[in-house]
Amino acid sequence: MLRRQRRGRVRTGAVGGGKYHALLGSAQDGRVAAVARRDLAAAAAAVLTRDGHLGATYELGGTPFTLTELAATFSEVLGTHIAHRDVPVADYTATLTGAGLPPEMAAAVADADAGLARGELFTDSDDLVRLLGRPATTPREAIRNAATAGESR
Repeated sequence: MLRRQRRGRVRTGAVGGGKYHALLGSAQDGRVAAVARRDLAAAAAAVLTRDGHLGATYELGGTPFTLTELAATFSEVLGTHIAHRDVPVADYTATLTGAGLPPEMAAAVADADAGLARGELFTDSDDLVRLLGRPATTPREAIRNAATAGESR
């Protein structure tokens, strides 16, 4: 069985009256071991096409990072300052609701983000690297790839 950490999405929003960009969240210093989709696909292909995986369970996680580190990586790759602003869950929920999310969805998103602080999106397993036979895609590589793909559209 392949298990990956719960899917997370990067959320950005204008704060401070739109004066700067920020990665908002309620993760505190929680670490997430996000995985690039291409790495998930390659791990699945390895399990499906190679012997020895019957009954095995794998915990798939990439290079762990905090949202502060992610914001710094966005800033570096994109060449524009992206701050990380950690806010209480209630404030994050209100911000998301104010941005147009239905209240129930905003509460669920904010709680999922607080899951980072609870360690719900972290694993130190090396299962992914072992299945890939190479290092996992780093957050920097994933952001650079996404920025490049966006430029070509």
